[in-house]
Amino acid sequence: MILTSDASEEHDGRMHPRLRPAPRSSDRDESRADWMELFFDLVFVALVGQLAEPLRSEPSFEAILIFLALFASVWWSWVNLTYTVNVQVELTRRALAGYMFAAMAAVGAIAVAAPEAIGERAWLFALGNAGLRAVMLVLWARRSWATSTASRVRLLSYNGLTAILWLVSTFVPAPFGYALWAAAILCEIVLLIASAPGMLRRVQTINVEHLTDRFGTLVIITMGESVLAIVVALSSHLTLLSAIVAFLALVVVAGLAWSMFLFGVDALRAGLARLAARGDSGGIVQTFAFLPYFLVTGVMLLAGAVAIAIREPQSPLPAAAAMSLGGGVVLFYAANAVISARYGIRAAFVLSWAVPAVLLPLAVILVAFLCPAAWAMAAAALVSVTVALLAEVLARREHPKARATDSLPD
Repeated sequence: MILTSDASEEHDGRMHPRLRPAPRSSDRDESRADWMELFFDLVFVALVGQLAEPLRSEPSFEAILIFLALFASVWWSWVNLTYTVNVQVELTRRALAGYMFAAMAAVGAIAVAAPEAIGERAWLFALGNAGLRAVMLVLWARRSWATSTASRVRLLSYNGLTAILWLVSTFVPAPFGYALWAAAILCEIVLLIASAPGMLRRVQTINVEHLTDRFGTLVIITMGESVLAIVVALSSHLTLLSAIVAFLALVVVAGLAWSMFLFGVDALRAGLARLAARGDSGGIVQTFAFLPYFLVTGVMLLAGAVAIAIREPQSPLPAAAAMSLGGGVVLFYAANAVISARYGIRAAFVLSWAVPAVLLPLAVILVAFLCPAAWAMAAAALVSVTVALLAEVLARREHPKARATDSLPD
């Protein structure tokens, strides 16, 4: 949820260079997500759903670990593409549409491969990731290839070398192919951390509005996956008790949405602007590239658990689903708390909501292990409502005029 105890920073009328709008040289509004980016997200929705299917059908700790690993690669690709488009202010709408279509094809291949990504379709999963990096390599090359020899080395290392690693892995048997996947992602992470300070200076403009728009859309997608899981599960097991559990599950998701969209999005916008104005490249990388992964993962784990609870409300949840139910909520709020702290929000204020928001869902895990799923979902709904109410109380206490903002992730 993430409240913030201070409103967006006031400036002296002069906009910081890193926040100053770039000269308009295209026919699109760079501060908003383009329609073709949203169309791209439809394919991304399919990919997320494919990856999360085992969490809804056959929950196990092994399935959770595989999901966390595969979704990490998917998340990392989304972050890279989003940032790449963010700084390409000169892209016209038609040029952007072309690149988005190419990226969609790559993500579509990853989505098709997802059910057997650790298995017979590993080659297709790798091929899709190689293709996505090829798209980003072209995007970066058209923007800064001629800048210097150092720029070419960075480009060829970051997207070129890693694309080759993904491509080579299609011919390498498991588990060595998976090791190449990990090496490709690790290479990108190391290069990003090492080059972030210089990149922020070179890029000059980071469009905070666009990043906020894109992340908000992604969270809606993942929460939509939870809603879809609720509808599908209830549709296939329509009983009075299942309907009650489905309603309670919707309350849980609505509580997270309340915290996110009434408090988190504004905090994300203000926090990223603050970090950019300070030239804090490390903070931007942490709060947009790394930490939000845990927030989004929490929502996805929750989606799998609610589907199981609706289908079998009178039985205790399987151990993996019980952990996912409470643990998903814990991840969501804990990630928000760390992001809030990284934005510079007062520690005392962050702790005032983060402590109950993180500790209360732990009790849900215990209930889920000991009681029928219906009772576990009731406990989760109670926690969700309690945290949302606490957020409102704290917001009004901090801002008597009832203007609440928050601090969200990534």
